[in-house]
Amino acid sequence: MSSRDSTLRLATRGSDLALRQAATVKEALEGRRRSVELIEVETTGDQIRDELIHRLGKTGAFVRALDERVLDGDADAAVHSLKDVPTEGGDSMVVAGVPGRGPASDVLVTPDGKTLEELPEGATIGTSSLRREAQLRAESPDLNVEPLRGNVDTRIEKLLAPTLQREHADRSDAESERKEHADDEDYEHPYDRTVEEWFNGLAEVERRALERDAEIEYDAIVLAAAGLKRLGLDHHVSTVELDPDRFVPAPGQGAIAVTAPDGEIAETINDAIDQPPTRVATTVERTVLATLGGGCIAPIGVHATVQGSTVRTTARVSSRDGSDEVTATRDLPIHRHPDAAREFAEELREQGAAELIEQAVAEAEDE
Repeated sequence: MSSRDSTLRLATRGSDLALRQAATVKEALEGRRRSVELIEVETTGDQIRDELIHRLGKTGAFVRALDERVLDGDADAAVHSLKDVPTEGGDSMVVAGVPGRGPASDVLVTPDGKTLEELPEGATIGTSSLRREAQLRAESPDLNVEPLRGNVDTRIEKLLAPTLQREHADRSDAESERKEHADDEDYEHPYDRTVEEWFNGLAEVERRALERDAEIEYDAIVLAAAGLKRLGLDHHVSTVELDPDRFVPAPGQGAIAVTAPDGEIAETINDAIDQPPTRVATTVERTVLATLGGGCIAPIGVHATVQGSTVRTTARVSSRDGSDEVTATRDLPIHRHPDAAREFAEELREQGAAELIEQAVAEAEDE
């Protein structure tokens, strides 16, 4: 594809979130007068394997599935969540474009809007991220952290199901009781709407939750804020943002990456959509991660923001149970941010991060 007027083919997974992210990139490229076609790549055959890989921190199965379609010539570029793109180099693919970032933070999602401090002792929180689990346990050792897998909407359905199902049962019982007291003028119905009216007022994700068989009742779950926002689900659930200085996000969280073979196409994408502040911040985060090693096996959070001539960077490396950690914040010079990020990571290693990572890797290999 050498002509600037030809169609740019973007490979994407078929999940709702992946399609929303790809649509964002498509819109940005079309704003630069490019014709763009989205190509959905079926990855369900890798889903179970990738969930296990993600749990152990060896990310990349979905990324590879899309990039291989590009290398095979079926697409010109691929759209990913940047946090899923491995930091180590490989084949001839590069991160051609990083558009403006969404929120990088995690959010606590509950059926009733509780904060983390308001949850009951021993509350059950759902997440399959080792980083989130470690940080939650560090904040509240009494928490019961249980695995939670699936797409974003599936996770929300699992959270909401028990509460909504109880309310549906209560409303149904009350409606039956109201019919039994139809002739009783003194009877006060506890609800101002019928079951049907209540159901019609629910969001689609809530309706699906009513039909879900939830094996575990979660008091809360933790998700990436960006995913909720891109799907529009943040308007239908109660969320509390977790302070990114305490609950340090995964490197690259909230950012989108467009990968392409190094060359003309990559340059075209870079010129059209790459946002320098996001590129700098995520480069710092991913450089720290790459220098520390361990991938996501060790619970590693790195969050960077560009502030004038510096990049404020916070890193938190934890043991898997959250009982031990190394954390630090530095203002790195923007003019040499990759080298400064490597130096920061080396400081963390000397402070004990290397031991925590080695311990986490050993524990993962023993499972």
